Amino acid sequence: MANNTQDFTQGPIMKPLILFSGPIMLTNLLQTSFQIVDSLWVGNILGAEALAAVNISTTILVTVLSFVLGLNNAALTILSQQYGRRDEKGLKSYLNAFIVVMTVMAVGFGILGYIFSAELLLLLGTPEAILDQAQIYLQISFLGMFFLFAYNFINTVLRALGDSKTPMRIVLIAVMLNAILAPVLMIIFDLGIVGAALATVASQGIAFLYSVYHSMRYKLIPFTYPTLPKFSEVSLILKLGIPAGLQMGVIAAGSAAILSVVTSFGGQTVAGFSAAQRLTSLITLPAMALGTAVNSMAGQNIGLNYWTRVKSIAKYAVVYNLSIMIAIAVIIMIFAEAGIRLFIQETEAVEFGAAYLRIVALCFPFLGINFVLNGIVRASGAMFQVLVLNIISFWVLRFPLTDIFSSWFGSIGIGMGMGASFILSSAFAYGYYRFGKWDKKVLFTE
Repeated sequence: MANNTQDFTQGPIMKPLILFSGPIMLTNLLQTSFQIVDSLWVGNILGAEALAAVNISTTILVTVLSFVLGLNNAALTILSQQYGRRDEKGLKSYLNAFIVVMTVMAVGFGILGYIFSAELLLLLGTPEAILDQAQIYLQISFLGMFFLFAYNFINTVLRALGDSKTPMRIVLIAVMLNAILAPVLMIIFDLGIVGAALATVASQGIAFLYSVYHSMRYKLIPFTYPTLPKFSEVSLILKLGIPAGLQMGVIAAGSAAILSVVTSFGGQTVAGFSAAQRLTSLITLPAMALGTAVNSMAGQNIGLNYWTRVKSIAKYAVVYNLSIMIAIAVIIMIFAEAGIRLFIQETEAVEFGAAYLRIVALCFPFLGINFVLNGIVRASGAMFQVLVLNIISFWVLRFPLTDIFSSWFGSIGIGMGMGASFILSSAFAYGYYRFGKWDKKVLFTE
């Protein structure tokens, strides 16, 4: 396999880490901009009710996407290890198994989601005024569920093979298409909320078709004609994929619990917190990208039992994370208030948002350590252990500490509790990385 694929089992580490993680950071930023651009078009063209309908529907789609990301994490681990082992036959066999499993899941989720879309929306308490629009948007999205699965999966496979540049181009195509198609379908063809949904599905579908064509033309991915996978392959995929998917559920539920603490302090605090969270979702992109990068890099080396090199990848990634996140923390300390004012103008909300942001910014380097070490552990296939670490992070540390500190110090305690949880969760992550038995995990027998 040629072009942008890389073998991380030999040569220097730091330079490939920087060059490999950089496009992943940009890809994550593009994915975020996809949602932002979509919301801008819908809100400005169709109005507040349509935007609310899209946002509620997106909440359900993100829940489904969590299982997609779980399977993708399993794919990243399994395929990177197979690629590192130079096991072309095993790589093709597991790639086939993933394609079959994810196709079945995509079709299943699509059908069930289409049928029960109204029930799902009512479960979230969707107001009657926007229920019809939300249902139409959600049903079209579920009909295009295959493209959501496939679009993300191709990008994951390429990263497992050491290629982070092609996924960046694929996502860029999807973002550009959506930015063009959304207003065309909503305004010129007067399709309203239907046009918004079709634009998203079409942009992801076209980007997926391009990725398949490009991958086959340049032989980036060893596709084969789909066949019924072995039971052992499906079992391993689900064994790793289900805990990885549950991680996203734990994170989402934990975030909702923390929000319940924030809402107890009133609307201005909620507004400031929401604005700060929008910024932190961007600020943490480098750390998240490093977690994905080390998963692939370490996975290739674990496939060959190059444990010394795996530990070196972890050290270099932690150092790189610290350099990036400390620099970001300094910038946030200076420009926190200006950043919050990009979203809101109310004085009380801005003051809280800026204060919160400055406190948690000091602890972002520790959050980055969490992403890096969990990425290394995940590369071994220890998905259940990472799930436990996430439960500890959100439910043993973050939510209780946020609640306790806010009861002691008022609204400012929200940031203090969050920051403290970042520090302590990184200690738990390091403790398991250092003393756990994740490096004894064996996914494949000879």
